[in-house]
Amino acid sequence: MDTKWIEKTVDRYGRDKTRLMDILIEMQQEKGYIPSDTLPVIARLTGISQAWVEQTVSFYHFFRREPSGRYAVFLNNSVVANMMGREKVARAFEEETGCRFGEVSEDGLIGLFDTSCIGMSDQEPAALINGKVFTRLTPFRVREIVRNMRAGKPVEELSTSGYGGGSNALPLIRAEVRNNIQRKGLLLEENYETGTVLREKLRLLTPEEVIWEVKLSELRGRGGAGFPTGLKWEFCRRAKGEKKYIFCNADEGEPGTFKDRVLLTEYPGLVFEGMTLAAYAVGASEGILYIRYEYKYLERYLNHVLEEMRKKNLLGKNIAGIEGFDFDIRLQYGAGAYVCGEESALLESAEGKRGEPRFKPPFPVEKGYLGRPTIINNVETLCSAVKILYFGSEWYRTMGTEDSRGTKVLSISGDCRYPGIYELEWGYTVNDILDMAGADEVQAVQVGGPSGTLISPEEFSRIICYKDLATGGSFIIFNNHRDILRDVVHNFMEFFIDESCGSCVPCRNMPWLLKQKLEKILNGHGVWKDLEDLEKWPAIMKINRCGLGQTAANPVITSLRNFRALYEEKIQKGRSFDEGFDLEKAVEESCEVVGRIPLI
Repeated sequence: MDTKWIEKTVDRYGRDKTRLMDILIEMQQEKGYIPSDTLPVIARLTGISQAWVEQTVSFYHFFRREPSGRYAVFLNNSVVANMMGREKVARAFEEETGCRFGEVSEDGLIGLFDTSCIGMSDQEPAALINGKVFTRLTPFRVREIVRNMRAGKPVEELSTSGYGGGSNALPLIRAEVRNNIQRKGLLLEENYETGTVLREKLRLLTPEEVIWEVKLSELRGRGGAGFPTGLKWEFCRRAKGEKKYIFCNADEGEPGTFKDRVLLTEYPGLVFEGMTLAAYAVGASEGILYIRYEYKYLERYLNHVLEEMRKKNLLGKNIAGIEGFDFDIRLQYGAGAYVCGEESALLESAEGKRGEPRFKPPFPVEKGYLGRPTIINNVETLCSAVKILYFGSEWYRTMGTEDSRGTKVLSISGDCRYPGIYELEWGYTVNDILDMAGADEVQAVQVGGPSGTLISPEEFSRIICYKDLATGGSFIIFNNHRDILRDVVHNFMEFFIDESCGSCVPCRNMPWLLKQKLEKILNGHGVWKDLEDLEKWPAIMKINRCGLGQTAANPVITSLRNFRALYEEKIQKGRSFDEGFDLEKAVEESCEVVGRIPLI
């Protein structure tokens, strides 16, 4: 085997074992998959064990060990995609290619694969083909795309759809993705020029004063947990360490969430300035934007924005003329793993490992990336910090509620006329949001993605805020025509089964058991004891290591609490035992093979 191309790839990253993700991603782009015989070579060149390389490759969804076709199609199978016609699109792909999902066509041209939400819930059904995003797919468009594949056209020419609005149409992106910004607030209003805070404010403020201003604003993390941002920065500022890091968490893998995609597309300078502001506050010298693989189509554009900021002295040495303020940012892509949205799993991935959450304490502010103090903030949080320093904490506190200051960017999708991005002050009710989005005959709303809460109309008067109904930003709307248990809860449980890192026993097993129990009920074999099991079993999930694992049973827990009648109407009345096992059906196939009649 010629190893020169492998050596060149590994050398580009200084033979650094912590850059293993970059090495593997680049190799896959080169070959279309990662050949098994390359793994021992990578291990030798980076000085790590082959087992380390093997376990990293095997963990991530987009790493392929076998050829996946000249055109690798990853079709989203999230709940919203299914609602918008994914089944017809999938069938068209199979008919046109002559292969089923999970296979490669006989000629090796096209591979079909399922994948979880790709951040396009406002324009489904959607797919990634060789990393390029194709949205609003129909059977006709599929036939057109496959025809162009067979004609040998490059992936950029497979579709005749135009480019999306805003920066999506720029030469460095050229994506058909739409922003669908339906309502703007303090973050999305174009009332700020990138770099103003770095140039005009930091000269006048010490790092401690920056932290104090953020604390006064009462800004809380926008990733879902809601931890006070200023307090996190203060902890990291005080932490001992010769080098500190700033991470921006852009791994929004929660189905129904796509706000970070829009912020990175239209406001990347604001995101990067937020990271730089945080670096000044805590004394960090290096920043890493950890971004999900599904957004790799933004890579050239984001790197261009970084380079322009370096030219303007907004990154690099002595930023904005401040002596000794040295800081720079690089991109780090994941490779398809929902759990990497959890901050410690993200750090493990960035170090070239499986994305398995760490035990806490220590927390990242004390011992994070490479064992050094690290700040991890959400995209939206960092953007908010810049606006706070520009307009002032007092101004920021005039918006929102007493316990939830400022605004929240929501990703709204599902059964509504106006899906997209809405930036609202905290304090609106669910009813307000449904009216804005043009949603009628609403049966249920999933707030905060599958790990959040499925609420019924009786709760639509609840207020969006940390004190009442907190959310990381996802709203999925279901009208009265949807089968909540079969179409929604079952889909969410399959998602958690696929996306569990498998580290904790409850997370590895309980979602599967809950799904089996749910299927038993849906198939008409449920009894009252099954409902009792569904209520009791999820309690064990609380001992999982990370927050994602602890909430993986939420689709069952919240649907059973708020839609219990849907379960009860499927339960057999007057029967206390039914395992749903049909002995005659179980032996039917074996008897047919040997030519026997079942004697039951």
